Amino acid sequence: MKRLTIVLLALLCAVPTIAQNVLNDKADNIVGTYSGKQGAERFRAKIVKLADGTYQGQVIWLEHDKDANGNKILDTKNPDKSLRSRPADRIVLFSGLKYDAKKHQWHGTKIYDPQRGLRAQMTAVFTADGRLRIRGTLLGISEDVYWQPEG
Repeated sequence: MKRLTIVLLALLCAVPTIAQNVLNDKADNIVGTYSGKQGAERFRAKIVKLADGTYQGQVIWLEHDKDANGNKILDTKNPDKSLRSRPADRIVLFSGLKYDAKKHQWHGTKIYDPQRGLRAQMTAVFTADGRLRIRGTLLGISEDVYWQPEG
């Protein structure tokens, strides 16, 4: 009986850890490289998990990253003037994204739209066909952009 009690106690202590690992696996499904299109611009972005457990998305490639003179296109519409000299193919789109296990979605931050120079409330969820739907909402108006996982 004493052994059974010890085994049951050990299992009960392990359940929260197992549950947390399952939750983290689901939350980490967003990590990876994606391709997408916004307007006429095709791009690739990479989502990584940060040390604090949140997620960050950054542009890693643009179809048109140079102007007519062959110069790198810069983030000239950024409201933060100190970031306007940053190459457009290295823009951080969002940081601090969190997973909500109850809603099965990521949220809790703003996404930056470099084409307009705006930041909007962000949610992300995987669609039935496996694409990542990124929704930006500003002043009650929403726009969806779909990212296709690569690899």
